Amino acid sequence: MPPLPTPSPPRSPQKSPPAEKPPPTRDRSGPGRPLLTPGAWYSTRELAVLLRVDPSTLRRWRTSRPPRGPAFVSFSARTVMYASADIEAWLNARRTAPDQND
Repeated sequence: MPPLPTPSPPRSPQKSPPAEKPPPTRDRSGPGRPLLTPGAWYSTRELAVLLRVDPSTLRRWRTSRPPRGPAFVSFSARTVMYASADIEAWLNARRTAPDQND
């Protein structure tokens, strides 16, 4: 009778390639200043990440009457985009600078 083949050693699980680091969501030029690319357009999800709010907050602002939040463009019932210039203008309009005379 021929000898039985020896079992091969157990294989170690294959390692997946290292995940790419997500792009930074904060600009190094100032504390708390969102990183916006001039001329770029942002989806509801992308803008929610930058503003640190839930996407449902942006949807609620958009559908309130009158609409709140940054200006937006509806391409269809399900596709809404925000221009970086509109986001920047909206953020600047809400900026509060402490009084320098105190």
